[in-house]
Amino acid sequence: MRQYWRDFDSLENWARSDPHKQWWQRFLRNSGGTGFWHETYLMRGGIEAVYVDMKKAVGLMRFAPVHDARGGMFSACNRLGRLERASATGPAVTEDNLYEDHE
Repeated sequence: MRQYWRDFDSLENWARSDPHKQWWQRFLRNSGGTGFWHETYLMRGGIEAVYVDMKKAVGLMRFAPVHDARGGMFSACNRLGRLERASATGPAVTEDNLYEDHE
């Protein structure tokens, strides 16, 4: 599936809204064996990607370094250098809440 968004803020607003936010939290805690990936390409430059339970390397993962989305990398805003939005909105899901009982 391919999606195009008007701008990053529209994508972020959707990702932070229910029911998507609740679904994403459940999926990250337990994907049930379903692999998921997305890559975000910004028109004015910048790329970020997320891979969850992918058994084979796909997309950027086939040739670019992969880092765990922990700490500063947990937020798409941080990964893309959109620090003003990251500080204004806070995280959609906190890393501590997501992983605290699941490691």
